[in-house]
Formats: sequence, C-alpha cells, structure tokens
Amino acid sequence: MEQQLSDSPSDAPADRLDQAAGEFGTWTIEYLESAGSTNQIAATNPRDRRVVVTNHQYSGRGRLDRVWETPAGQALTFSAVVDPQLPDADWPWVPLLSGVFVATALAELGVEASLKWPNDVLVAGQKVAGILVERVAGPLAIIGIGINVHQEHLPVPAATSLARLGIDVDRGDLLRSIVTKLEALPLDAGHGLGDLREAYRRLCSTVGREVEVHLPDGSVQAGTAVEVDDRGCLMVDKDGRVMQVGAGDVIHVRPVGSW
Repeated sequence: MEQQLSDSPSDAPADRLDQAAGEFGTWTIEYLESAGSTNQIAATNPRDRRVVVTNHQYSGRGRLDRVWETPAGQALTFSAVVDPQLPDADWPWVPLLSGVFVATALAELGVEASLKWPNDVLVAGQKVAGILVERVAGPLAIIGIGINVHQEHLPVPAATSLARLGIDVDRGDLLRSIVTKLEALPLDAGHGLGDLREAYRRLCSTVGREVEVHLPDGSVQAGTAVEVDDRGCLMVDKDGRVMQVGAGDVIHVRPVGSW
C-alpha cells in the first residue's frame, strides 16, 4: 500500500462503504470515517479475521515507511488480519498472493490487471493498487490494501483509478469481494501454495522485463527479470549471472524505460 493513491478533494460518488461494517462470514469489519493508518490501527489489537476500513486515510504507510494520503470517499483503503499458517521461508508469498486476490477481484469487474513485483497492481502499466504486509503477534499478517476507486485526477501519470477506466463500483462491494478471496489464507489442502504461486507468475508483468535493482547501499544493478522463484524472490539475470532479489533487500525494482 504505497504512494501514488492521492487526489484533489472532491465530492465522491455515493457508495455503501460504511454499511460493510459488522460480521461478514468469518470476518469482523470495522468502519472508521477517518484514520491515520489502518495497518497501525489493526496492529493495536491484532486478531485473526479482523478488518479495519476507512473512508479517509490521511497517513497511510507504504514500503520503506513512505507516507501518503487519500481524499475522503475516493479510495478503498483497508487492512485485514490473517493467520496464513505458512512457514517463515514462505512468508514472502503473503504480499504476492494478496496481489493475486486483488487482481482476481478486479477481473470480476472486467478489469485486466497485472502484478508488478513485489507489491503493486497495474492496469495497462499504470498503478491502480498497492499492498503492504506487516507481521505482528508472531504468526499474524496485517495485509494493507489501497485501491484507487473514484479518483478522476491523480498526482502522477504512472497511476490510474477504476473511475478513469470507466468502472463504477461500490467500495463496500469491492471490499467484500477481496475479503472473500482472502479466505484462501490459511492455505489448506484445497488451496495449495503451488497453485497460487503459478497464479502469481501468470499475472506478474515484471518477469521478462529489463529492470534496475536499487539497493540500500546506493548501487544499482541492471538485468533481465527471468522468474519469481519458489521463495517469492525475483531472479534477475545480469550478463549471465543470476541474482536473487528479496523484497526486503531492495529499495526499488524499476523497469528500464517506461513501465
């Protein structure tokens, strides 16, 4: 759930986000009219199957502690607490699979989305959603998701919204759709990690691209993204030498040229 989800304040189309609050299947959805960060609020009392959603997030958090704001009524910003029941080695798949669930929900609206490793959802190369996963209380994951829904104006050309794609959707309905898909976590015999890995790989638009890997020491490594391995790491071929890139080990992975 990163930056590039803001807009100029405006009257948002009426929807029923507040009516999504309450018990929903195995989930408890809590609605707040405004909140600094839904991830931070969820972390104060993390419980499996708790969802915190807000109409106006004014201090959202992204990777590397980036901060951003969305205007009231424009975006869908929420955090879901789940116990993925995965071994530590497979935890990098939690944000990647969350992207699959968002892309699947968008596909049901007729929107063909792709996934930019590790945590962006794209439509026609423009960012429509971002994801931030944080681990709390041992086994629990807080999955923070921000989706541009009603915005007509966005601060950067690399971002888009469902409204700009001609999609009119109620944020409450979209929230329920994604939360339902999160039922795939924890992974059980009917939702194997192998199948979901393949679903991610089919949707990942980073693979096959020339990319620049920006590292914390300020260096930049360029190469071709060749695959996402079984641990959720991006494999980058640099002059025949394959480098394994973990999401927690990089500042950015950017395409060479425009995305």
